[in-house]
Amino acid sequence: MTARTKTLVLGLGTAQTLAWASTYYLPAILALPMARDLGVAPSTVFAAFSAALVISALLGPRAGRLIDQWGGRPVLVGTSLVFALGLALLGTATQVWMLWLAWVVIGIGMGCGLYEAAFATLVRLQGTQSRASITGITLIAGFASTIGWPLSTWLEAEFGWRMACLAWAGLHLLVGLPLNATLPRAQARLPVEQPSLAAHTDPTPDNPPIPRRWALGLLAFVFAATWFISTAMAAHLPSLLMLGGYEPAVALMVGMLIGPAQVAGRLVEFGLFRFVHPLVSARLAATLHPLGVGLLLWGAPWSAAAFGVLHGAGNGVMTIAKGTLPLALFGAQGYGHRQGWLMVPARVAQALAPWLFGLLVVQWGTGAFGLTAAVGLLACVALWLLPSPQTIR
Repeated sequence: MTARTKTLVLGLGTAQTLAWASTYYLPAILALPMARDLGVAPSTVFAAFSAALVISALLGPRAGRLIDQWGGRPVLVGTSLVFALGLALLGTATQVWMLWLAWVVIGIGMGCGLYEAAFATLVRLQGTQSRASITGITLIAGFASTIGWPLSTWLEAEFGWRMACLAWAGLHLLVGLPLNATLPRAQARLPVEQPSLAAHTDPTPDNPPIPRRWALGLLAFVFAATWFISTAMAAHLPSLLMLGGYEPAVALMVGMLIGPAQVAGRLVEFGLFRFVHPLVSARLAATLHPLGVGLLLWGAPWSAAAFGVLHGAGNGVMTIAKGTLPLALFGAQGYGHRQGWLMVPARVAQALAPWLFGLLVVQWGTGAFGLTAAVGLLACVALWLLPSPQTIR
């Protein structure tokens, strides 16, 4: 990486860490105190969070098209302001409708300012050479839960959940906004490029061409399945582990392991798998959550920590795959708009995950882990069905 690229990755990665920590990872810590203070059930807070995820799904394709056309800087600068507004509204909410309004605003920011927008920004600037930069962004932002959960916990304990929300809003104005404002301007027009792969294979009678729509559908399913898993864990993992008999400190420790494990997985992907097709690392990563669930349900003393490491590592590599697989399979032209549509099912699955998985936890307890393991195995199957790019037409 050049010095300019490193600066770009560091700034965008830091802004993404802030964006994820203050939105996606917020309900796991603050939903219960929010619900108590507002006099509603915790499920109401998670329902509002789910609504934010639905809104983000609807806005994703439009945001991607804007980035394809204008570059990422104006879009991401705008989302810093939207995040700050939404968190300020959340911190000052005194009635249920104000809670919902705040999450609607945050959902607008999530639809235009999380990983898909960051990946599209990089592809808009660097084309098919952006794989290393995408990995770099996820290496930094992989610490979002490691930073976000303890910081939100401390802020809530010392100052209350309202001040925690307002503090996150202030960080968006003081840190996120300046970082996004320094992003380079995109070129006027992105040249048409073909997919760049580590190895090339031509269609044969044993490896025939398949419709592009089928490949897009498989990829959309993989993203939906893996985002359902990661969102369910982000929203419920600490409480689910405590339901399984673990002490609160242990549950928090497992949650804190996920961030470093994500980074470790991404380092392995960057070091060992950077010269092979992203399908290779994605297929391996998709097996790690089901394997971790198996160890967790086994019940050994070290099982919870092992689960945190395996889940985190798999989720970390799959986050990279969400950016690199569409680029490798379909090229850079129109990447942002296509990425937005690919992520619509994933965002809907994200939206359903906190509510649906919460219901399953009530009914099944720790047995709800079995559902995420099954979904992860289906994602593995879909990844093995995905063909090489040269067989897509």
